[in-house]
Amino acid sequence: MHYVILGAAESGVGAALLAQAKGHTVFVSDQSPIQPVYKEKLTQAGIRFEEGTHTVAEVLRADEVVKSPGIPEKAPIIQALREQDIPIISEIELAGRYTKAKCICITGTNGKTTATLLTYHLLKEAGYSVGLAGNVGYSLAEQVIEDKFEYYVVELSSFQLDDTYEFQPWISVLLNITPDHLDRYGYSLQLYALAKLRIMRNQDSSGWFIYNADDENIQRYFQAALRPVNQLPFSLHHRPDYHLAAYYTQEDHLCSNLNPGLSLDGEEISISASPLIGQHNRQNMLAAVLCARVAGLSTEQIEASLGTFRNADHRLQPVGSINGARFINDSKATNVEAAWYALDGIRQPIIWIAGGTDKGNDYSTLVPLAKSRVKALICLGVDNEKLKASFGGVVPLLEETQSVETAVRRAAELAENGDVVLLSPACASFDLFRNYEDRGRQFAQAVARFADDETNEKSGE
Repeated sequence: MHYVILGAAESGVGAALLAQAKGHTVFVSDQSPIQPVYKEKLTQAGIRFEEGTHTVAEVLRADEVVKSPGIPEKAPIIQALREQDIPIISEIELAGRYTKAKCICITGTNGKTTATLLTYHLLKEAGYSVGLAGNVGYSLAEQVIEDKFEYYVVELSSFQLDDTYEFQPWISVLLNITPDHLDRYGYSLQLYALAKLRIMRNQDSSGWFIYNADDENIQRYFQAALRPVNQLPFSLHHRPDYHLAAYYTQEDHLCSNLNPGLSLDGEEISISASPLIGQHNRQNMLAAVLCARVAGLSTEQIEASLGTFRNADHRLQPVGSINGARFINDSKATNVEAAWYALDGIRQPIIWIAGGTDKGNDYSTLVPLAKSRVKALICLGVDNEKLKASFGGVVPLLEETQSVETAVRRAAELAENGDVVLLSPACASFDLFRNYEDRGRQFAQAVARFADDETNEKSGE
């Protein structure tokens, strides 16, 4: 077959290399400049490519197209392919055709990276042959060329799921569904939810579906009774009305049961060693523990590995202390739901740093938390009017700045011993920063500088 790959970043180049390795001819087309590292991979493999344009006649020669998840359906090149009835699939769909491994696939609006990294960590620490792939930044298709792992833990966005048709995970996980990226789904929450639910559409009685029983949108759109898959719902609380596979029995203990409804016996697992904080991370742990239990890990293996896990940066990441106040970098919280989880999960008084590019946010769900927990709000953004209108009469003190240095300095001045200074913006970063990583790094660097200054002052230097 002749494959055309649209997009030449991690997933596209991985798909191109896999297609070529399986004997197909390949052409890669990217409307943007291709990063040098990917250009070098294509050149070394002898794969033809173009950048800065899509040559329509060349693209339409494809027997099948693999599309980057970043390209929307409304793009002219996609419309041209649809008119010619040329099949369009995702990198994940292509990879699934060629792997013998068991895939543990995780999606959700929030938390999927943490849940993916934690699941991978638990299996790897237990000695399993396991690869990490998907939205965490590693191409599944490229790894499938050698296909040396027995398991893959794969983070999947709704965009990556959109063009899957026959891909069948062994375990699928759905953490939550909240409004996000709705511009890609006709501003329909239902269409977005159905995109997320594609993760388990091909599963049968040999597979497992782990999902959040507390999430209203999952309850609304998942037709549980109609699916043949083994279902493992989890909840933060024991619910007698529900056959739960996992729930918390205490603050630092959960119970897991792989036969909910058939057996009353569950495994008690302590999470006391885990460094993760916040309610959403308690949900992530339930999901990851269930994945580990299905994969055959013992309670002892799970408990030992929970304590050695280190999350990805910018996700409720402790970055230092100044005058006894802890500073936490949650720059990845680019929507209201993620900020809610952060505010809800911290029990100490909070100096909250928020703001950025508003994505049509409704801040009303944050108001009760802000009223009960936030001592001061520092707005870090170009346009803070909406934040000021929402929280001006709610928090005791509200200030604004366009400088990370100023935000950190003022937070340090306002915080008392035992307080938490939380960067959880609830907004995108593009008004002042390149991306959320840039915002988080600058915050962490500013905290480190102020902490050093404090140390030097105390030592008399």
